[in-house]
Amino acid sequence: MKIMRVEKALVSTNRVRELGHRPLLVVREKNGGTPSVAVDAIGCIPGDWVICVGSSAAREAAGSKEFPSDLTIVGIIDHWQES
Repeated sequence: MKIMRVEKALVSTNRVRELGHRPLLVVREKNGGTPSVAVDAIGCIPGDWVICVGSSAAREAAGSKEFPSDLTIVGIIDHWQES
């Protein structure tokens, strides 16, 4: 699991059918870090600190072992101070 911050929504109208209508969000581990794309399984907004899972856990969290995701948001952190 990783702690990441949601930066913005990512609009992708052309995508594989298996993604369905799940929102995609740009997330980053730390300021200046490399941005990643995560499937939003819970309903986040930009600025939220979130818990993300990867690999097979990401696919299951998004809804299916066949889901094409390697990063899925599974929780919103209520209180977090970036160190």
